[in-house]
Amino acid sequence: MTSDPGAGSRQANGRGAGAHDEAEAIWGGPVIRSWRRWRHSRPFWGGLFVLLGGSVILLSEQAPLPLVVHIGVQGLGGYLVPVVLVLCGLLIWFNPGQHVFYSLLSVLLALTSWITSNLGGFFVGMLLGVLGGSLAFAWQPRDKTPSRDVTPSPPATQPPSGLSLIIRDTESEPEPQETTLPLRAQDKT
Repeated sequence: MTSDPGAGSRQANGRGAGAHDEAEAIWGGPVIRSWRRWRHSRPFWGGLFVLLGGSVILLSEQAPLPLVVHIGVQGLGGYLVPVVLVLCGLLIWFNPGQHVFYSLLSVLLALTSWITSNLGGFFVGMLLGVLGGSLAFAWQPRDKTPSRDVTPSPPATQPPSGLSLIIRDTESEPEPQETTLPLRAQDKT
């Protein structure tokens, strides 16, 4: 009798225990674990969509459309906007500490491509850029240790007494107290 319940089924399938261990070593090995760690430590999907959006817009500039002519500064903008969009996608990946700036820049550039680059890469590149920038903007880094502590709620406080003068709440007004100053004996000399 074997202690592994799946050993009989693996041998029946023609795959021995060695094939299972080999697959586990490949897919659960240190390379895959380091890739997953790298991918989860940054806004990976946001950067990927920004990169794809910039690439689609850049490729749409090469579309054989005889009616769309880009000459001069507008032609430069048609190539400059998608190139900077691709750079923003790479910087979102490799500099995740500045993801807010690069994601906002990506959204603005993707919307600018509507005017400069064949309707934003025929809508597809523009939508990918806006989606990627939005995903990168919303990304938050994971905490290393999940907090399981429940923080107690702060104690209820009374509103300041000056507030009752403004809103005229008579219930929270403090009771007036009479204060008398001590009288000094005056010398009659």
